[in-house]
Order: sequence, then C-alpha cells, then structure tokens
Amino acid sequence: MKTKILFGLMAALLAAVPSGAAVAAAFSQENAAWRAKRIAELTAPDGWLSLVGLHFLKPGETTVGHAPGNDVVLGRGPARLGVATLAADGKVTLQVAAGVEATIDGQVARSGELRVGVGAVKPTLVACGTVSFFVIERGGKVALRVKDSASERRAYFAGVDYFPPDPAWRIAARWVAFEKSRMIPLTNILGQTSPALVPGKAVFEHAGKTYELLAIDEGPGEPLFFVIADATTGKETYGGARFVYAEAPKAGSVVLDFNRAENPPCAFTPFATCPLPPKENRLPFAVTAGEKIYRGSHD
Repeated sequence: MKTKILFGLMAALLAAVPSGAAVAAAFSQENAAWRAKRIAELTAPDGWLSLVGLHFLKPGETTVGHAPGNDVVLGRGPARLGVATLAADGKVTLQVAAGVEATIDGQVARSGELRVGVGAVKPTLVACGTVSFFVIERGGKVALRVKDSASERRAYFAGVDYFPPDPAWRIAARWVAFEKSRMIPLTNILGQTSPALVPGKAVFEHAGKTYELLAIDEGPGEPLFFVIADATTGKETYGGARFVYAEAPKAGSVVLDFNRAENPPCAFTPFATCPLPPKENRLPFAVTAGEKIYRGSHD
C-alpha cells in the first residue's frame, strides 16, 4: 500500500513538472505572439512606417501645407493647412487655414496650442485626412513630426527578418539597482545629446564572461529600456543599435530576451531620432538573436 502511494506521489510530481517539449512549445508560442504584436504595432496607421517628416521650427510663423511654397511641405492634403507659430517662450500654436477641416486632439478647431508630450502626457495631435502631425522636442529644439497613414513605406512594408529563435538567448540577469538613479548623456542619430535616467544595470554571463547593460527608465509603468550594439551591428543587424525591453526586476533578477531585440524606428524611416547605445552597452560578442537588417527601403 505504501509503495503504491509513493509511486502515485512521484507520478503526480513528475506530471506537475513541465517537460522539455512543453517548455520549448511555450517559448515558441510566446515568441510568435511577440512577433505578431510587434508587426501589428509597426504597421498600424500611426506606426513608425507612417512617419514621413521631421521639421524643426524656426521662431515665428511656419506655413504648413501640400503646396510647394509652404515652409513645411506635406505629401498630401490641402494646399495650405495652416500656420504654426513658435513663440519666444517655446509654446507652439496652430492657426488652421480658412476652409480647411482639421482636428486638434480629435475636435474640429480653427486654432489651438500644440503641447509637447512629456511622460504620460501625450502631445497635441493635428489631423487632416490621412496626414497628422504633432510637436516633439529634441536637443532643446522643437519640431513637427509628420505621419501619413497612406505612406509608401507602410504600403510596401517588406516584413521583418529574424535570427532563428533560441531559448539560450533568453537570459536571467542579476539586477543591480543604483543607490540613486544616475543621469547619463544619450546621443541620438542626429548628433543631439539629452540626459537619460538610469536606475540600475543588468549583469549577466555569456561564454564564461560577465557583462553589464545600463537600463534607461522611460517613466512610471514603462518597461526597462536597453539600447545595445554588438558584433552583428552594421553587418547582420541595423548599424545604429537595437532595442531590448524588459519587465521590471523581480527578486533581484531581470530577464533579457535577446530574441526580442528589435530594430529602432530609424531602420524603417529616416525621420526618426533614435538614441545610440552608450559605451557601456556595446557588447563585444555577436548577439545572433532578434531582428536583422530591414531589407525594405527607408529612403
């Protein structure tokens, strides 16, 4: 009787432990789901493939419209959509041209202030037909970021190529929180430098050696953000960097899934302002996981 009970307990315990096949299947399903979500976001009407313009504003008035004589020439839309004004205090306002139906934050309006998005506060969105724009700040300057849901980049998206998925590149790293978050200079692809908040670093092992990656804090509720380069950068992967996001640390550990290393927006459009990796995040070995160079056009 005791023997039967013992065997029964052992069988129950073994059944409760996931088999290697089950673990592999779960990894494959999770990776496929992540890729599908990534593509859906990239190809969305307001996704990165819709980004068609970046126009830094000069003080005073800037005309915006489809006609060639405008300061900011849109790919489509009314000949003159309106006039954006950059005041001495840095505020940007828009006066919509007569006869033009445009929305400001979803409401038909003739004029309004265009706020810059900061943290959880979204920027004011101006929309007219398939075209939309909002104000961003980069390197102490403000610019209009223009999107078009009917862009050629979105229409002719070439898909994303990946390294084969490999569970070995899903690494549980040790999380080392700094006693006080540090500010580091982060340079973007335009050469502009801005401060970035770094709360700590992920420490992990690879091929018998220890490496560290600095994490960037993008605000409450946001995942940890790692901007990395490695021995594949500029060869098999995009030349600027790749991005890796990770959930908040748990019990002193953070999971770095390099299978989810993604191309920055600059790989898909020349109008993005992607950050470059800090020197601490340039890995000397090849991370053969995640997204490869985009084979479509981004010119």
